Amino acid sequence: MSYSKALIFSILGIGAVVAGLGLHSQIVRARTAKTEHTATTEAYFPPGSPWTQDVSHAPVDPSSGKIIGWLSSVGGWGFGRMQSDFSIRVLQATPTTPVVPFHKGPGFFATDSDLVSTVPLPAGGGMEGVEGYQCPIREGDCHFIVADRPHEKLYEAWEATYAEGVLSAQFLAVWDLSRVYPPSGRGDQCTSADAAGLPIAPLLFNADEIAAGRIDHAIRFVLPNSRIRAKSYVHPATHAGAPRGPLNAPPMGARLRLKSSFDMSQLTPAGRVVARAMQKYGMFLSDGGNITLTAQSDQDTTAKYAALGFGSHDMQAIKVTDFEVLDLGPVIRSSDDCVRNKF
Repeated sequence: MSYSKALIFSILGIGAVVAGLGLHSQIVRARTAKTEHTATTEAYFPPGSPWTQDVSHAPVDPSSGKIIGWLSSVGGWGFGRMQSDFSIRVLQATPTTPVVPFHKGPGFFATDSDLVSTVPLPAGGGMEGVEGYQCPIREGDCHFIVADRPHEKLYEAWEATYAEGVLSAQFLAVWDLSRVYPPSGRGDQCTSADAAGLPIAPLLFNADEIAAGRIDHAIRFVLPNSRIRAKSYVHPATHAGAPRGPLNAPPMGARLRLKSSFDMSQLTPAGRVVARAMQKYGMFLSDGGNITLTAQSDQDTTAKYAALGFGSHDMQAIKVTDFEVLDLGPVIRSSDDCVRNKF
């Protein structure tokens, strides 16, 4: 993944039920987690949020053919194939989860961020791509994500680390889990822990969802910055970051839908669960990067996904040309002048 701001941000019916039950029994046998549970099939925001809307019959944008054709001509997905990343964790806080002080990190994005005095720190958790909470922020994005359902908050930080009893980050968004946000989200021209300004957690799919046989939300995806339209975004995204693609490239926040004609026999049963979500809910262009999809990580990631038969290359049969771009609506020029919504 990459993140920047002005160059710093850069199966249906009975068959599905039977398959889901079989996958569920496999994952139950694979669980050995000893920390607070870090995956869930529970929705993060109320019904009506854009990522939970059924778009299986939504209109296609008039520019869909040009956008998809251009993407295909320049290589399609990052690395030329649809891959899945397993590094971002979403920790689940409980009423007894301890809190620690939060401090601004170097270069803290004060205008776009929420500033709080404390954040929950679940026992045994960790940052993106590392075992614990100490993260080498200059070597990775270091996302820190905690869903605090007892207090209806979702904490999403970027370039975060924990040292000497304090959690610090360069950016922090605190989302209200009880709110259906307007199209402008936390505020137009405002970023989030992803360059598009979207929340991350509700767009990640996880092993529990695959085991259940259904993913009830849109999916996060990324493209190389050179394949995202420069300085442009569409709602529900609220920020563009540092993409540098031409007018035929999709803008940040574009929603793509897998065509209903896609041949599911090319995928494993687990892969079909993900693909059906792409057909019903689509997927949002959320950030710049080379690994297209993000499957949620937790302490048991390797065992869980292995038990389901889902690996990083299991979606590579899906090409850019298997998608269509849904109605974009107004394309907004990015200025990076964040104006936070007041609720």
